[in-house]
Amino acid sequence: MASKLPLVSIITVNYNQAQVTLEMLASLKESSFQNIEVIVVDNASKINPKPLILKHFPDVKVILSKENLGFSGGNNIGIRAAKGDFLFFINNDTEVTKDLIQTLLDTFESNPEIGILSPLICYHPRPKGYEKDVIQYAGTTKVNAMTARNTTIGEMEMDEGQYIKARPTAYVHGAAMMTTRKVVEEVGLMPELFFLYYEELDWSEQIRRAGYKIYLQPDAKIFHKESISVGKSSVLKTHYLNRNRVLFVRRNRGFFERIMFYIFLLIFTIPKNTVLFILKGEWDHLKGFWKAIIWNLKNSAFEENPPKLIRKEPLRTTKTEF
Repeated sequence: MASKLPLVSIITVNYNQAQVTLEMLASLKESSFQNIEVIVVDNASKINPKPLILKHFPDVKVILSKENLGFSGGNNIGIRAAKGDFLFFINNDTEVTKDLIQTLLDTFESNPEIGILSPLICYHPRPKGYEKDVIQYAGTTKVNAMTARNTTIGEMEMDEGQYIKARPTAYVHGAAMMTTRKVVEEVGLMPELFFLYYEELDWSEQIRRAGYKIYLQPDAKIFHKESISVGKSSVLKTHYLNRNRVLFVRRNRGFFERIMFYIFLLIFTIPKNTVLFILKGEWDHLKGFWKAIIWNLKNSAFEENPPKLIRKEPLRTTKTEF
């Protein structure tokens, strides 16, 4: 019976992409698992998407934020409004496959040590000239202690079925990740300090420190329209990637690892990026990069842990509305 199935709260954040969000919602209608509630958090788009969304999908809960709270902040609004015991976060620029949700739930049921997991993520649409899906994410390596960079496993490989077994991975992918309410209540909400990029890596670290495992389930697949939100090469991306790379190290690495990273930053990363942006005449990117470095110098104190979820905690009524 459907009433005995776990309720899955699907949370997505929209920002000036109502049509893209509608395409994602349409794909959810084709899912084999339908004991879901769908929550769309709008991060202060220029045009209110609520009438359009409800016209096509009247069962969706649309929450309007009066300011752009970023990826984490938007998702945290959705968490506070969610009723499900499972929380599935997906980018609005994704399209789900039929058995995606059920497969992820089965994985949790088979291994209680899992705290959060992601499916196999492929690019959408399939690039011209390719007969098979092209992989974007099949897990990741750990963040390197010196460079604070890591590698995405499987990226740009054709999906030949080479990733078929659920396994631990270093980090989930923010485009599609499922966790449980229990984990969120124990670990806390998504860290809002990051605003954009690195937040799922930081959250993964916190979940791992709480004793849970981070997993990839490649038997579940989702398609991602990469970089629609901020563009493939934007000043916003330059700023937050560099700002949050430093912030991630500050929050998640020990003293000696931080020293190694700072040395690498000073003698390699800062000179290299500065010279490259100057040679390319990308003055806005240069400014965004240096703002990222200066932000970390000015913000030496930061919240070590995100707030815990309290079931009866109200939404930010001064910032959001249904």
